[in-house]
Amino acid sequence: MAAEPDLKAEELAAVIREIQARVRARHPRGDAAKLGVPLPDLLPVLHARDAAEGKVASIGSVNPRPPGLVNNTIQAVKRTVARALGWFVRDQIDFNRAALDVFDTLLAALNDSNRAIVALSARLEEAATLRAEAAELADIRAHWIQWRQEWERKLFTNEMQFLRSVADLQSAFHQRALLMESNFRDNVHAQHAEYNAALERTGAEIQRRLWADLERIRLEYERLIYSELRTVRQRAALTPSQPPAPQPAAAAPPDHAPAFDYLHFAERFRGAEDYVRDNQRFYIRCFQGRTDVLDIGCGRGEFLDLMKDAGVPARGIDLDPESVRACRAKGHHAEVADLFHYLGALPEAALDGIFSAQVIEHLDPARLPEMLKLAASCLRRGGVLVLETPNPECLAIFATHFYIDPTHTRPIPPALLAFYLEEFGFGGIEVHRRAPAVETMPSLASLPEDFRAAFFNGLDYAVIAHKLL
Repeated sequence: MAAEPDLKAEELAAVIREIQARVRARHPRGDAAKLGVPLPDLLPVLHARDAAEGKVASIGSVNPRPPGLVNNTIQAVKRTVARALGWFVRDQIDFNRAALDVFDTLLAALNDSNRAIVALSARLEEAATLRAEAAELADIRAHWIQWRQEWERKLFTNEMQFLRSVADLQSAFHQRALLMESNFRDNVHAQHAEYNAALERTGAEIQRRLWADLERIRLEYERLIYSELRTVRQRAALTPSQPPAPQPAAAAPPDHAPAFDYLHFAERFRGAEDYVRDNQRFYIRCFQGRTDVLDIGCGRGEFLDLMKDAGVPARGIDLDPESVRACRAKGHHAEVADLFHYLGALPEAALDGIFSAQVIEHLDPARLPEMLKLAASCLRRGGVLVLETPNPECLAIFATHFYIDPTHTRPIPPALLAFYLEEFGFGGIEVHRRAPAVETMPSLASLPEDFRAAFFNGLDYAVIAHKLL
């Protein structure tokens, strides 16, 4: 119930404020805000007009009196007089009313003037704002060209800096991309090379193990065959049989010591030491890791030089005292000895490597098996035997090299030598044809290749064999 009176009071106050706003709008007061001119106050004129209207309205009326007979009579008389004088004061009353109309018109005009002055003040306020803005625009226009030139200069500078930065970034990016691509290619190439190297190493290792296993199997197989053959021969020897027919006594071994200067002979017909040493480098691999190597027929000591350089302990024997002295002058262990006597005096399995180059062709063919048997007895299990001799498969040696040396007896075919080696317990036999005849006899190049390979291949051959048991 208390809220309703408050609501009515608020509505009444709103109505009063609206009426006041209308009155102020109709009758503005105060000063014009921007002009500083005080507005005329029309309230006194309005009050004077109201008073005049009251006077004009009271013309022809009588003063009111208390009720009564006398008063009523007096009032009646006054009204009669007033009606009687009406023709006299009628013009005055019209004049008074016209004057009041003039006052109303003048008051309305003054109100209109005040409202026009207030509106003009508002317009002048807007005009002042526009003038300020126009002044600012004029200042902006005055500086616009300078600002534009400066802005264009800064824009050009910024654009150049931006383009330069973009160019630098593009160059850096391009360089970075090239560097990354180069690094990527290098990494891929390195990985590919590493992969290929690892693949090759793995393949080589697998192949090496395969060949080692095959070599081991072959040696075991050859040892087994040799053991079986030896057992069969031992059983055959124990079987009673007819006594063999008496054989003629073997001839005494010839003295192989030459009756001339063999060092000069070797220098002239075999070649200089450097030439022989380069040819014998092929055999170093066979004696790597050996601890006691014998060179049969050491000559000028070319093979002993190679063994010394490779760190392999080696010694030599030869029938020529001059050759032995030449070897000792180089610091080698060498002595004058016959190979049969020397090998026969060695204990069993005393050596792990025997090398003999251009020697067995000097032996009596009947004694070659004896030499191989002694060599097998002196070698340890797995010991290596390397023999180099002229190759009778090459017909060129009979026309040039073989018969130049008067101490040569008979060439030994590779198949026969391999057979002897198998008989005396050697396995893993390799035959290498060396010194192609076409290198020293260029005229052989005119022969067909297959014919040259069959009859004019290597002037020498080497047999590499290993002791099985």
